[in-house]
Amino acid sequence: MKFYRLFFLAIVMITAVSASAQVTSVPVKMPVLGKNDTIRVASTNDSGEMIPWISLKEVEIIAERLFKSPQDRAAFNRLRYNVLKVMPYALFAKRRYEKLEQDLALTTEKKEQKKLVKQCDQEIKEMFNREIKELTITQGQILTKLIDREVGRTTYEIIKETKGGVTAFLYQSVARVVGHNLKSTYNAQDDRDIESIIVSSGFYQ
Repeated sequence: MKFYRLFFLAIVMITAVSASAQVTSVPVKMPVLGKNDTIRVASTNDSGEMIPWISLKEVEIIAERLFKSPQDRAAFNRLRYNVLKVMPYALFAKRRYEKLEQDLALTTEKKEQKKLVKQCDQEIKEMFNREIKELTITQGQILTKLIDREVGRTTYEIIKETKGGVTAFLYQSVARVVGHNLKSTYNAQDDRDIESIIVSSGFYQ
């Protein structure tokens, strides 16, 4: 019985080697290069002919939006302007707090952790004093939603985690006076107009 198994295995191996030899014996035809063909690309051997190819980014096709009235179109255009205005700030907050979490994970010293939090808080404040303070109430409301979308936590939760509950309460109190809510959350279904603007904006390309 073992003899037959060995015999069968030998036949399989010989067949595989023979097939491999047949494949490698086929002459490979390389594409003719022009004088401007200087970019190295991948290629596939198709029956002895090398076919060059490149990987393309996925293209998402979005249907043109139809509006019931000129007023609806104008409202959507205003929303689009506001979203594109504040989206970079939300992405900045995302990158900065991701870096803060990485830095905090690398040290267990309370003094160093407080230093890192203070540094992050200072950078956010500088951005606020330089640019965000000029935002309208509507833009500020959208920004708090987008921060929740990008960071995964509301602005209130971020302040509470980094500065404490008392500071978060004070910030929220001031925000409410001027029409903001630091506890605003983002829902892709409820905020589908904002979501469609972000998806078609090219921020993630």
